[in-house]
Amino acid sequence: MNEVIKKQYKTIKSAVGPLLVVTNVRGVSYDELVEVKEPDGNVRFGKVLEIDGDNAVLQMWTSSQGLKISKASAKFTGHGLQLAVSPDILGRVFDGLGKPKDKAAPIIADKRVNVNTTPINPTARAYPNEFIQTGISTIDALNTLVRGQKLPIFSMSGMPHAELASQIARQASVPSHESKFAIVFAAIGITFDEAEFFTRSFEESGALSRSVMFINLANDPSLERIATPRTALTAAEYLAFTLGYHVLVIMTDITNYAEALREVSAARKEIPGRRGYPGYLYTDLASIYERAGCIKNKTGSITQIPILTMPEDDKTHPIPDLTGYITEGQIIISRDLAKRGITPPIDVLPSLSRLKDKGIGKGKTREDHSNLLNQLFACYAKGKDSRELAQILGESALSPTDRLYIKFTDQFEKEFVNQGFETNRTIEDTLNLGWKLLRNLPKEELTRIQPSFIEKYYDKTDDEDDGNG
Repeated sequence: MNEVIKKQYKTIKSAVGPLLVVTNVRGVSYDELVEVKEPDGNVRFGKVLEIDGDNAVLQMWTSSQGLKISKASAKFTGHGLQLAVSPDILGRVFDGLGKPKDKAAPIIADKRVNVNTTPINPTARAYPNEFIQTGISTIDALNTLVRGQKLPIFSMSGMPHAELASQIARQASVPSHESKFAIVFAAIGITFDEAEFFTRSFEESGALSRSVMFINLANDPSLERIATPRTALTAAEYLAFTLGYHVLVIMTDITNYAEALREVSAARKEIPGRRGYPGYLYTDLASIYERAGCIKNKTGSITQIPILTMPEDDKTHPIPDLTGYITEGQIIISRDLAKRGITPPIDVLPSLSRLKDKGIGKGKTREDHSNLLNQLFACYAKGKDSRELAQILGESALSPTDRLYIKFTDQFEKEFVNQGFETNRTIEDTLNLGWKLLRNLPKEELTRIQPSFIEKYYDKTDDEDDGNG
């Protein structure tokens, strides 16, 4: 009798919600994929959640409602959840388990890969140092995304992070590797309307042809929600390290993933940690985020933009708090900017890209980039301080220079930040726009820019910056 037959059991003893208990099992491992076959031939899938002696607790991908356990059998496959991969996955839409969702033909697999692979070995990593252009000025100029980086977006309920995610997916590119760039988009626990929005946006813009989409809906099982980011990252690893693509992975919403993790943890009766989340939340999130990066002697790379909504707008909540420890910065969405109609409402001052200095400068973006971003940050911060002072003392009590800074700040938000969700700016356009705004201030105020750059860029006319001069 072969091993597969040995691992098929008709000893399902109980079913509570999505949980089944199978007794008298041997040679079963944690996270192993299970097929539960009903008398009519229908097969339901699940995985091993816990092993206690010769008893195995299974969690089904779907509810166990209607399952006649006395007549059903459980077959343990000997492996975890696997994803079928081939170059044909580009342009396709799948569910969270990697099954086609676009009504097209099934993938003819080059191979099947376990989705629960380990993060990249630190000794095999190459340091991220190449610019990724998103077409969004507040990211490209001030919080630059670098190939191989993990740069999360911290949003809030009701904010347009879906529109921002769609914009990045449509516009992102590695300028020096345009033909080998791909998007892997993982939607985790989203509504049907959001799924329709993302699918339609990708199709209408033509971005779907270079993308792989994994969509897990809010009414899909929690277990599928936990599998979705790992399935997406498995596809990304195949594209990057087998086919040589530079892959940008966008995942939304990580908060839904963490909620599903908490639900499964409660089902296993684990001791809860902060806010009821499992104590291993940090390790679990790290097992996802650390699958991004560049590998020595490999052409491809994986860059991650995980998006999460902060419960109660709280940055100290466990999900954003732990994410901030693992990743290399964060992009913050501002409710105040959104209320004023500024899109995308990215708050540049608390936002941070820890690797931005590695991806900018001569030969990557432009020689003046580092000086310019420091000056824009400083001027915007001073302008916001002057604006607050004007609200207290009145604008008449301010110096002429302070009033200039207020004017700069208003224009910065109106022109630089408020580019909309449809505008795609090159890095040249963005840097030129920054210089255009700085011309509202006297040269003497530009203390963070080298004199040679001031001479080269400050005295150009706005028409020259726009390419019309």
